Amino acid sequence: MVFFGVKMADFVKAVLAVVVLRLLQSAVSVEAWGADGHHATCLLAEPLLAPATLKAVRSLLPEYAKGSLASLCTWPDDIKWQHQWRWTSPLHYIDTPDFLCRYDYLRDCHNEYGDKNMCVSGAINNFTSQLTTFQLPLDLAAPYLMTKHDHPNHYNLTEAILFLAHFVGDIHQPLHVGFTSDAGGNTISVHWYKRKYNLHHIWDSELINTAKQRFYNSSLSVMVDAILLKIGGKWVGETKSWGACANHGISCPDVYAAESISLACKYAYRNATPGSRLADEYFLSRLPIVERRLAQGGVRLAFILNRLFAQTSDSLINQK
Repeated sequence: MVFFGVKMADFVKAVLAVVVLRLLQSAVSVEAWGADGHHATCLLAEPLLAPATLKAVRSLLPEYAKGSLASLCTWPDDIKWQHQWRWTSPLHYIDTPDFLCRYDYLRDCHNEYGDKNMCVSGAINNFTSQLTTFQLPLDLAAPYLMTKHDHPNHYNLTEAILFLAHFVGDIHQPLHVGFTSDAGGNTISVHWYKRKYNLHHIWDSELINTAKQRFYNSSLSVMVDAILLKIGGKWVGETKSWGACANHGISCPDVYAAESISLACKYAYRNATPGSRLADEYFLSRLPIVERRLAQGGVRLAFILNRLFAQTSDSLINQK
């Protein structure tokens, strides 16, 4: 059976090889998607990148990243509180009408002042478009940081790829496409086992943290490896449809956003009223949703980057 232009057996072997290699390396060290969710999304995407894509991605990263996109996947969160970057804050989420459980770009993609396209799906469209201007430098030995002066359209493509990778992660967290009145669960205070958090934080971090502690030896690396095995195993028949976009689009964030608000209504908000106590019943029934969304985010990020940068014949996820 052929899987996106590659024999399924070869694809599965490639995924297994990545898992084995990770087991021989030290685990990724991160504190907390939150940070863990974004690291996981990028770690899941990296082994699915075509060789040409990987070369292009690494050429855009600063030297201190040492070729690792995952190491900088939280950068947009790190800088959004700084004065010069505050304009990026609404690019991390979408607020939709309460209880409608549907997303509409024209209605929902705006900031608090009504400025259009200022939401996470608009940001993905924007930075995807910017990255179509990429040209690999002739001197591949030199670190490549494209500044706004290096391109006639004045795009900083290093920033663009970091924003794109981060926002693809954000849009797959269901409560990043939540209800307007509670700011995606941020104003809903609940108890997570014995500790008090807002609902958004539970989906950003605590579901992943609890899963790591209970099932993955407190290691994000082990959790990512387990999800990679599912991508190459039980989910292998679904990944092509995950990455598909209508009309040969490079990215399709409206699809991702529509999925998230649907999942937010069915799983995140359900049985999570203010003051409620969420424990095993909530955790164990929601964890499969979290792991699947992490997988979808990673696979889709790989599809997007491969479409932007790769020759299709090079790709493990081949978009023929």
